[in-house]
Amino acid sequence: MKKTSYALVVPALLLSALLVSGCGAFRSTKEWQKAQQEAPLEIPPGLDTPSTSAALVVPDVGSGAADAKAAAIAAPVSDGFILSDDPEAAYRRIGELLSVGDLGKVVSHDDANHTYQIAATTSAPENRPGLFKRMFGGGKKDDAQDAPASAQGGSHTVVLAVTASGTGSEVRAQGDAGGVRRVVDSLKSRMGSK
Repeated sequence: MKKTSYALVVPALLLSALLVSGCGAFRSTKEWQKAQQEAPLEIPPGLDTPSTSAALVVPDVGSGAADAKAAAIAAPVSDGFILSDDPEAAYRRIGELLSVGDLGKVVSHDDANHTYQIAATTSAPENRPGLFKRMFGGGKKDDAQDAPASAQGGSHTVVLAVTASGTGSEVRAQGDAGGVRRVVDSLKSRMGSK
């Protein structure tokens, strides 16, 4: 075996160390090192900032989930749909459909503002007992009498308003959730709305 001279080994080791470690002279500067702080965004004059006065409302002592649930049940619901008719024609068509009486009784109407107040009836859900109750003698007629009044159907106040919307009209219903849902779904299907 032949021994290699230090004159070849030392420069080879230095060259390989230089290649492995990299050379700072060949590195490029990083873009993030050149970054500068920009001016913060400003609201142009004439535009208002939104009100934040009610952003963080602290609830009263003692108000809990039961109060929130009761408020959610009592809160009126709003729903609606769009018709291609002008508001006057849509108001007349809705009046004709409501005169049939299957959705409820029209309590009052305002021809100038195109509104109807309806005592909408909701159909009672079918209280048919399940398979096991029927097989083993359960599900007698007395069960329907024990059901709460809300499950037996009832009357809900719904206010219908017809307003102009683009080239057509918008029909909005507001009131109790059960009545609004029934009135809006029924009118949509009968009037062919969007």
